[in-house]
Amino acid sequence: MEINVNTDNTIDRHQGLDERVREAVESSIGRFDQVRRVDVHLSNQNGQKHADGDNYCMMEARVAGYEPVVVHAHAENLHLSISGAAGKLKRALDSALGRLADKNKREPLPVDAESYKGLTDNE
Repeated sequence: MEINVNTDNTIDRHQGLDERVREAVESSIGRFDQVRRVDVHLSNQNGQKHADGDNYCMMEARVAGYEPVVVHAHAENLHLSISGAAGKLKRALDSALGRLADKNKREPLPVDAESYKGLTDNE
């Protein structure tokens, strides 16, 4: 799984931050083999003021054979927003991929041959 970390100019990006993001993503969604790439966007919505609740994390998971799954989290510090978004992404993937698995397991309803015949005949 490829993990890309992006920050805006309000966040000081460093190796420790990248590792924190990778650990959070891998521990939350590492079991999903269908996820090919996760893009993580970090920012502080209130710029240099660093007001509580303005640290923002958006995670977008690219899943093979499915639409991208996107989650957002706001928190008082960057680490909490990363953890919150990772938890939301896990729940969103559980839901989305669970629906896919259920859909693939279901067998089509049997069609009564007589009913089907009446629908296709041009009388």
